[in-house]
Amino acid sequence: MEEAKNQKQFEDLLSKAGKRLVVVHFWAPWACQCKQMNDVLMVLAKEHPGAIFVKLEAEAVAEVSEKYEISSVPTFVFFKGGEKVDRLDGAHAPLLTKMVEKLASCEFQAEEEGGGSDLNQRLKKLINAAPCMLFMKGSALEPRCGFSRQMVALLKEHSIEFSSFDILSDEEVRQGLKTYSNWPTYPQLYVNGELVGGLDIVKELAESGELENTCPKAVTLEHRLKTLVNRGLVMLFMKGSKEAARCGFSRQILEILNGTGVDYDTFDILQDEEVRQGLKSYSNWPTYPQLYVKGELIGGLDIVKELKESGELASVLKGES
Repeated sequence: MEEAKNQKQFEDLLSKAGKRLVVVHFWAPWACQCKQMNDVLMVLAKEHPGAIFVKLEAEAVAEVSEKYEISSVPTFVFFKGGEKVDRLDGAHAPLLTKMVEKLASCEFQAEEEGGGSDLNQRLKKLINAAPCMLFMKGSALEPRCGFSRQMVALLKEHSIEFSSFDILSDEEVRQGLKTYSNWPTYPQLYVNGELVGGLDIVKELAESGELENTCPKAVTLEHRLKTLVNRGLVMLFMKGSKEAARCGFSRQILEILNGTGVDYDTFDILQDEEVRQGLKSYSNWPTYPQLYVKGELIGGLDIVKELKESGELASVLKGES
């Protein structure tokens, strides 16, 4: 999911999207409902890889919020071709899902028909839209038949990362895919553009222990945290950004690091609750900011102050000690 932190970033995202569906979530960090809807958007982003999902902090980017008359959060505004096409006010996950499915489905149809592609080309594009694609009745959030529900549960149980396409939203795809893959029923699971099979095949793979090797697994939180702390030689996990710290402790540690002349990267924990809570356990350090060098925790503001006073900070940041 993308994030627009200012008006220019927002306008650039719309411009680069072209005719693709763009769903913008106007949110606020203090609103619990917004955080819940961000989780819903993450799921929808996996199910609709052809669409672009953007979160925009309503109060921080006031000029955009005013332009689209955002008076409460969460609010979702839908764009195509840079133009607003729909809007949803409030935390209504089922309705949001239906609106995304409808608009994304129309997008697939318009894009393929506009390009003059035949059905087989369209199907090939769909089955390759994500490394693991599930063609089912309904969505992963709301399966609309027992077999599809079982398939989704099985994939989630084994931590398989997948996107999905609702065949009930497109009769041409529903009938055409049966012939294309010579498989008469649904759901159908594809990995790297190749048909794996239906529910019975996937059950057999799960029972034999082969499913994890066949399908891409979702990234675990531990793996994600390990990747993040190693994203740069020096990584600071803080509230806010280099340009705009959002707490006094983060502001103080930025001033100290900027005074060293050493390059460093930052991660805003206010933008990701999973990282914010998970990193506390991962490093056994309960507060923020947290500073890492070469993937190893150095500590918080007090530790950094001590290192500065002792004259050791520069060498620690360079990984020399």
